[in-house]
Amino acid sequence: MADTLTIGALRRQMAAALAAAGVETPDLDARLLLAHALGYAPGDLLLRADAVVPPEAATMARAFAGRRAGGEPVARIRCRREFWSLDLHLSPDTLVPRPDTETVVEAALSALPDRDAPYTILDLGTGTGAILAALLVELANATGIGVDRAEGAAATARDNLARNGLAGRSLVVVGDWGAALAGGFDLVVSNPPYITTSAMTELPAEVRLHDPHLALEAGADGLLAYRAITADLPRLLRPGGVAVLELGAGQEPEVAALVAAAGLAVAGPARRDLSGVPRALVACRA
Repeated sequence: MADTLTIGALRRQMAAALAAAGVETPDLDARLLLAHALGYAPGDLLLRADAVVPPEAATMARAFAGRRAGGEPVARIRCRREFWSLDLHLSPDTLVPRPDTETVVEAALSALPDRDAPYTILDLGTGTGAILAALLVELANATGIGVDRAEGAAATARDNLARNGLAGRSLVVVGDWGAALAGGFDLVVSNPPYITTSAMTELPAEVRLHDPHLALEAGADGLLAYRAITADLPRLLRPGGVAVLELGAGQEPEVAALVAAAGLAVAGPARRDLSGVPRALVACRA
């Protein structure tokens, strides 16, 4: 009965239902969703496995499991995702930050010689503010600006930066890439849209049906955003400044050519993500 159902029993029921629906990680997803319904940290479930689940929480947890079985990502259901050990909230206008994008943060930190310097950072297409937040956490004296075309994404980024104690060193604005900015930045980072129009229909349903298309689609060849960004980099970067651009699979040659055409130097092969995909291209202004 619902009024005597324990946390452990409900978690097992949810995991079984998710497994039957073909979810790849049913146990993990059940734990995350049940903890969300209860308002607990996921690790607390084992400690409270014999506690009775309140009926309203059980109803909510089952609803979450139903959404997950229908293909909605766990991060969307929970409206949050961890990135660089930061807790970030999501909104309909933001992508779910992926581990691949941490490669951009790693490449940027490797390109900056002094962790204590007062760097100025620009994050184009900031989304949740994930990249900017991670860099500001690592660079204690840096300041940064995030830009996004979507009002909702900009509001989410502001909220995430504030939640992580970074509001005083950051500003988030709505704009068309770097068009309205004067420049002089030490570092420009971006995870722009890079999916071709034809490939949009081939994306996994979890992405295609739940992520904002504005943050995914980049024209017939997937390079629309890169063209806009690289054309502005000579103006946006100060002399000696660095840009780090996230790449889609197989896009390194084309994006490197755009960087070179803009008069910037490519600083070697793109940094690879954990799957071995060239993911973060570093460019330098002389």
